[in-house]
Amino acid sequence: MALYEKPVRLLMQDMAKELAGDSNRVFTKNEAISWFREHYPRIKTGTVTAHLVRLSTNARSRTHYSARPGQDDVLYQLDGSHFRLYRPEEDPKPIYSPEDSEFRGETIPEGEDEADIATPSGSDGEFAYEADLRNYLSRNLESLESGLRLYEEEGIRGIEFPVGGRFIDILAVDSSNNLVVIELKVSRGYDRVVGQLMRYVAWVKQNLAEDAQKVRGMIVARQISQDLILACSLVPDVELHEYELSLSLKRIEPSD
Repeated sequence: MALYEKPVRLLMQDMAKELAGDSNRVFTKNEAISWFREHYPRIKTGTVTAHLVRLSTNARSRTHYSARPGQDDVLYQLDGSHFRLYRPEEDPKPIYSPEDSEFRGETIPEGEDEADIATPSGSDGEFAYEADLRNYLSRNLESLESGLRLYEEEGIRGIEFPVGGRFIDILAVDSSNNLVVIELKVSRGYDRVVGQLMRYVAWVKQNLAEDAQKVRGMIVARQISQDLILACSLVPDVELHEYELSLSLKRIEPSD
C-alpha cells in the first residue's frame, strides 16, 4: 500500500522534473533525498536511493528492480551521486538486462559496485562469480534460515541494494520482520569483510529500518578463515556460513 497518493516511482519523476527543470540541470543524490524529506517525509532514504538506480537508464543494477521500459526511463546517472534527465535522442539505450550493459560494452557509472565483474574461480566446489552465488541464494534464502525472504518494497528488490555509493549483495527480511544484510564471498572470507558488512548494517539502520526493526548481518563464503571467526567473536548479530556445491546426474534413456 502506497504511503501517499502516488507510488514512489511516480513521486521520483515529480522530483526529477522539479530539480532538473527545463534547463535540464544536474542534481545530486543529496538534493533528491532532501526533496523527499521536505515533501514526502514518510518515504525512507533507502527507498529514494534505490529508486534513483531504478530510474537511471545506464545504471547496471536497475536490472534487479524490474524497470519498466519507457515508464521508468527517467534519469541518466553521471556518477554515483549526480543525475540529470535522460535524453533519448543522444544517450545510450536504456539497460534492462545484464546483456544490455556488460556485453554492449558500456561504461558503468562511477560509484557503482564492481562485485559482478569478478575473476572466475578455479577451485572445485566454488561458484565461478559472486553474481552466480548471489542469484542462487536470492532464490533459495530458506537454505540459510527458515522464513528468510528477499526484501521487497515499492518495486525494489533486495538484490544489489544501494547503500551510500556501494551495494549490498542481498538484503533480506527474517521471520520476525527484521532486516538481514548478507555479504557474499565466492571463495575465502577474510576478517576485512567485517568492516564492510558493519558499514552496510549501520547504513540500513539509519536509512531504511523502521523504529522497531532490528538489523543483523550474515557472511557467506566457500571457506571462512580463522581470522574472520576470531573477528566476529566480538561482533554481535553476525552469522558466518560456508556453502557447498553438489551435483547429481539423471540418466535419460533414448526413445525407441
